[in-house]
Amino acid sequence: MMTHTPHNLSITALSKAYQAGEMTPRQLVNELLAAQPEQDAAWITRLSAQQLEPYLARLDGVAPESLPLYGIPFAIKDNIDLAGVTTTAGCQEFAYTPDDDAFVVAKLIAAGAIPMGKTNLDQFATGLVGERALPVFGTPANAFDPAYVPGGSSSGSAVVTAQGQVSFALGTDTAGSGRVPACFNNLVGVKPTLGLLSAGGVVPACATLDTISIFALGCDDAARVLSVTAQFDADNRWAREHDFAVHGQAYGVLPDLTGLRIGVPPRTQWHTDADYSGYMEAAIRQCKALGAELVELDCSPLLAAARLLYEGPWVAERYHAVRELIERNPEALHPVTREITLGGATPLAVDAFDARYQLAEYRRQADALLAQVDVMLAPTTPRLPTKAELAEAPIAVNSELGTWTNFMNLLDLSALAVPVGFNSQGLPGGVTLFAPAFEDLQLLSIARLLEKEFALPLGASAVARPQARLADSDLPMAQNGRVEIAVCGAHLTGMPLNHQLTQRDARLVARTHSAPSYKLYQLDDATPAKPAMMRAPEGGTSIALEVWSLPIASVGSFLAGIPFPLGLGQIELEDGRWVAGFICSVSADSGLPMTDISEYGGWKAWVERE
Repeated sequence: MMTHTPHNLSITALSKAYQAGEMTPRQLVNELLAAQPEQDAAWITRLSAQQLEPYLARLDGVAPESLPLYGIPFAIKDNIDLAGVTTTAGCQEFAYTPDDDAFVVAKLIAAGAIPMGKTNLDQFATGLVGERALPVFGTPANAFDPAYVPGGSSSGSAVVTAQGQVSFALGTDTAGSGRVPACFNNLVGVKPTLGLLSAGGVVPACATLDTISIFALGCDDAARVLSVTAQFDADNRWAREHDFAVHGQAYGVLPDLTGLRIGVPPRTQWHTDADYSGYMEAAIRQCKALGAELVELDCSPLLAAARLLYEGPWVAERYHAVRELIERNPEALHPVTREITLGGATPLAVDAFDARYQLAEYRRQADALLAQVDVMLAPTTPRLPTKAELAEAPIAVNSELGTWTNFMNLLDLSALAVPVGFNSQGLPGGVTLFAPAFEDLQLLSIARLLEKEFALPLGASAVARPQARLADSDLPMAQNGRVEIAVCGAHLTGMPLNHQLTQRDARLVARTHSAPSYKLYQLDDATPAKPAMMRAPEGGTSIALEVWSLPIASVGSFLAGIPFPLGLGQIELEDGRWVAGFICSVSADSGLPMTDISEYGGWKAWVERE
């Protein structure tokens, strides 16, 4: 096991530390590298200090507030491409070195995140246990107890996040490969709606069912990563375009669960052991306490659909993905992976249509079921098995773990694994929230309330979950379909660009000041003249601001007109709140011509100085 960094690696905590000048990305990365053990089966490839330097260098001179994931370390499951680094999918014979980043990886790096390396997995993402890796790679240990399975197939991604080696990680999820390891390692596990995150640059398991998943220490972190990655990829055949804002959805807007109907399966369908039954009971009690109405629903159609995934012809997709390799060199595959995959060589076309017709019936029944409630609550998995139990029945135990996960992508649902507690041995467990496609933000908002109430530590660390973060998140929150944005210059009332707000039905909420920790500059080459506001760890002052409420649907077109070097970041107000606002994405010593006008305390005072 690694030596934990003493830092709270949540995105929120790191962002605040960077903005306050308490740490730099280079300092953090050096500490993380120093803490890594020589051998760690959770990783397949760890980037060296030399390989990480280009990612760090591009952040030099950049204001931390200007990038949503500035300096945030993350890990990538080794079936997702990182340019110049070998992708193995857990198989040496399959390995290749991509020239380009996967679409989602590219978005994260552009947002300031730092890729620390590629993580281990059940070979070709086939499994829910985390034990189907080749001996050369080893098998990751559960972050809490090495006698138990870590969960798979995204085993390494879950373990390194829980252990505090990274702030978040990418996995993939076809049948539960993101949710199960999240549950076993006390993490939030986002299984996005199919196509919401691009599959470009991802080695397919079942191409029609695969999605990149997100492992995070908390819901705010997961929401921030999702906001960066959920972008439409016109070049990916499986991508689906969706604009949450247009559909009136926003993260973090629920004060409680009053008025929400939450469906739960009857206890006879849980199939859980005593510990995992306890997690369900705890989640149900908390949802009721938060005001939700719990509705018991027969989930037989969902459980029946789950059995189609491996008992039906979809396993042929797994065979299709590795057909050339398995026919040329079957010994290159893990024995269990090979056994499962070879089953995909035999189904007939008529079998595929039979299963497709059966799935259509299950989907019709599932749609009717989910229409009765706002969201469903179910076990993530029936139990946490030991490695010894798995060795005795590798396929049967794996199938058991997929009881409540296998049907999600088949039925085109959004899902989220939520930690809710620990058993008497100190092992974690949780539940899953799920709903129809594109309900991802609602699931995160509900989970955020549960997260606040359960107040579990971050991952496998001893770091307590800061309660203030849940009440005063530094994420830009939306209320009633609107977002508050602070402006400090040409968008102020009476200034030349104020019409860009008013023509979008923006409303002035407050005239206020920033916290006394900023400097204001004039961009000397800008037309019309514009200011640049920057966080100043020392020698800062309060800057006059206006806070405007803007309809969510108008935010995109408004931001599109904001020129470099300005960008949307987070601004601390004089009352301690953080709101979205415009900050400068370069430092004062970047060489860009600018004049320090901080002494005037605001743009209007500067403009009207004569």
